[in-house]
Amino acid sequence: MSTDKETRKKSASELPPAVLGELRKIVGAENVLTDPVDLLVYSCDAITYHQQSPAAVVFPADTSQTAAAVRLLLENDIPFLPRGSGTGLSGGALPLPGSVVLQTSHMNRILSADPENRMAEVQPGVINSFLTKALEPMKLHFAPDPSSQVAAVLGGNIAENAGGPHCLKYGVTGNHVLGLEVVLGDGTVAGLGSPWGDAAGLDLVGLFVGSEGTLGICTQATLKLTPLPQAVQTLLIGFPRLEEAGRTVSQIIAGGIIPAALEMIDHNGIEAVEQSVYAAGYPRDVAAVLLVEIDGFQAGLEEQAQRIRAIAEANHPSVIRMARNEEERARLWAGRKRSYGAQGQLAPDCLVQDVTVPRSLLPEMLEEVYRIAEEYDLHISNCFHAGDGNLHPHLLFDRRDKALTNRVLEAAGQIVKACLARGGTISGEHGIGVDKLPYMRLVFSEEDLEVMRRLRSVFNPRNLCNPGKLIPEPEKCESRQFGADAA
Repeated sequence: MSTDKETRKKSASELPPAVLGELRKIVGAENVLTDPVDLLVYSCDAITYHQQSPAAVVFPADTSQTAAAVRLLLENDIPFLPRGSGTGLSGGALPLPGSVVLQTSHMNRILSADPENRMAEVQPGVINSFLTKALEPMKLHFAPDPSSQVAAVLGGNIAENAGGPHCLKYGVTGNHVLGLEVVLGDGTVAGLGSPWGDAAGLDLVGLFVGSEGTLGICTQATLKLTPLPQAVQTLLIGFPRLEEAGRTVSQIIAGGIIPAALEMIDHNGIEAVEQSVYAAGYPRDVAAVLLVEIDGFQAGLEEQAQRIRAIAEANHPSVIRMARNEEERARLWAGRKRSYGAQGQLAPDCLVQDVTVPRSLLPEMLEEVYRIAEEYDLHISNCFHAGDGNLHPHLLFDRRDKALTNRVLEAAGQIVKACLARGGTISGEHGIGVDKLPYMRLVFSEEDLEVMRRLRSVFNPRNLCNPGKLIPEPEKCESRQFGADAA
């Protein structure tokens, strides 16, 4: 068996012919990609700065094929990793040189939906929004709604413990997962949790959700479903100053109101959206807009909306507008959820941060973000989950310009440090992947990290399942290399 050092040095060259032949037997020849042009599609996730092509991409159809492929790769000391739609924003699906991507998109069936018990059995390749659309006739939905939900798959949501605008009220993905079927990093097939949500013993579902594919691969999930609200009201509130928008956010929550969603878009973010095909009708003469959505029983909802209006009006808004119908509401939300994509018309690359601070410090932290942008001569916009204090500064650049790229990376680090200095944390929902790996030691001691490594080794003893992600290796060890463009 090769050493870990030898495994790390595997190049992105072809797999051994015998291994390639066995993979084709397991999943079918048409479900194994090795052409370099095909592999380019799988060389990065939505953070395009980090890029590395795998040796092959394999499309298993079910748990048994996934387990067979994993065991074969383990026998041959070949790193492997799961991948969903590639919408992640931390490099979590970035391959190692010489590794194999296990692409879950062929496992895309809703196996069952049980409205009486409010749960569904799904495969990991089911698209988030497709599930909710399928559940509409039952007046149910899957509450977590990441902004990429029209493309993101549930396996990826589970791997990253994805959030989204409506997680302010309803919670993140982990709050809606009851049970999992997984192929662990040692090739074992295991069932975690219980469909009834009351499994005895340790909370292994809670451990697996958010582990970023470092413990194993989800091949089936039992999800908790939520009734559709009886009524929804959506307000758009524009402010001439960021401070007033931030104060409104804090006062809404302090007033005992928990909106379904409470989002903020700054002036640069508004301009990007309104100049794009996703134009939502946001006012362009403001410093920021809040998108506030409340839902629940019809009785009392109007009173809650009036309380929000009163709080906002005390902070001198430029505009307060209520969505008049479902079409207008959908348009407002399309602008917010497509805001990341709208940046693409301004620059070929975008590095988005994912820091979180106490809500009361949002205005102060935003001012610091703008100060850093000015210091490094960068264009930054902010579209984020204000109710959670979860900031998403978008740093625009062209990675062909090395000097500009270096400034972006330095500025990103300064933003993270500024957030930590204010009692925040380095990720609210996008995960660590490789992009935030250097910052883990700002939050955790070496002793903390060693506990995480030991825990990982129980499920993934050879560290061949998505290696180099989430948990930094000991400082004395040689780091895994992801290619020339990786940080």
